[in-house]
Amino acid sequence: MTAVAGMNFSIDSWDPGYGSSMEAEELARSGAEVELEVEVPTEEWAPIDPSPVSPPEAVLFVDGVRRIDARVWIDDPAGMNSASIGLCASYAAGVVCCCAGRAHVVATDVRRGVFTVASEAGDIPTSAGVYQAFRSAAKEDKPLAVVLSSALQEQLAEAELDTAGEARRAIAGHVRSDLLVVDGPLSGRTHLPRAVGFIKSHQTTYLPGELNAMVGRLGPHQRTPVFLMGTTWVRHSWYLRLPSVGGPPWSGVVRVEAAPHLGRAEVAELANLTQSVLGRFASVEYKDSRAPQNLYPIAGLERDLRHRLGDQQFVYRALRRAAAR
Repeated sequence: MTAVAGMNFSIDSWDPGYGSSMEAEELARSGAEVELEVEVPTEEWAPIDPSPVSPPEAVLFVDGVRRIDARVWIDDPAGMNSASIGLCASYAAGVVCCCAGRAHVVATDVRRGVFTVASEAGDIPTSAGVYQAFRSAAKEDKPLAVVLSSALQEQLAEAELDTAGEARRAIAGHVRSDLLVVDGPLSGRTHLPRAVGFIKSHQTTYLPGELNAMVGRLGPHQRTPVFLMGTTWVRHSWYLRLPSVGGPPWSGVVRVEAAPHLGRAEVAELANLTQSVLGRFASVEYKDSRAPQNLYPIAGLERDLRHRLGDQQFVYRALRRAAAR
C-alpha cells in the first residue's frame, strides 16, 4: 500500500498494552449534565495560565492495586443448587507522602477476599492469609463477572479511603498543609478535605464541541476553567495539561475532580494549586510507558503495593492446599 503523500500523523507515547491515553475508538459524548459557568462565563472560556500559589507542605498520593489469585467453585452444602463461581483476590491500598524534598510511604493496607453470589460462602483461611467472604446479589442486567469485579473494586475503594485517613493522622504532627491526590475518580471520597481525583485517560467527552477542542490546545501547565458535572454523582472538574514532549492533541492531558460542595473561590484555588503541584511529578517517556500522566509517586506506590501482595504462585498454592483440606 502506498503512503499518502504529506500525511501528518503522531504516535501515542503510551505503551499499547495499556490502551491509549485517549480511547478515540470508544470516545462518546457523555450524557452528563454540565454547568460551564462555575468559574467564568461560557463566552470567556480560554486556557488559564498558572498563577502564584502557596504550595502545600506535603502532597499525598493515594492508590490501590488488585489481583485475581484464583477462580473458585463454591458448592451448595444442601445440594439444592449447582456450584457458584467466585473470585479469590488480593488487593492493597497505600499512600505516599512527598514532603521536604523526599517521598515516603506513610500507610499501606493489604487485604484478601473471596467475591461471590453464593449465599453460603464463608471465609477461606490459608497460609497466605484469610480470604474474607464478600457476597453480592446476582443481577439480571449484568454478567456475573462484572458483578464480582465491581464488588472487588468497592472493597478496594474502601481500603483506599481507610489508608487516606491513616496517612493524614500519621503526618498530622509535622505537616501543617497538604493536598490529597486520589488516583482515579473522587467518587465516594468527596467528603475528604483538600482532595482531588486524578484521571489519566479519557473514554468520554464532557464539554461541547468548541470547548472540547480547546482542551487539545492547552499548553503545558495550562488548564480549562472549572465546570460542574453530574452523572450518577456530582463533582467539579477541569482539564490540565502536564508538561510533555508533544504528540497527539490530548497528549499529557488529565482531568481533575473536586468535591461538589466547594464554593467558586475555593474550587478555583484548588484548581490553581493542581497547576502548580502536579506537573512537578509528571513522568517522562524513557522512564515510564504511560508518561507523563503516570505520576512518579503513583508509579512507585503501585510497584510497592504489588510487591506487598505476595508471590502469586505461593498464594495460589496456599489456596489449593486450603481447598484440599
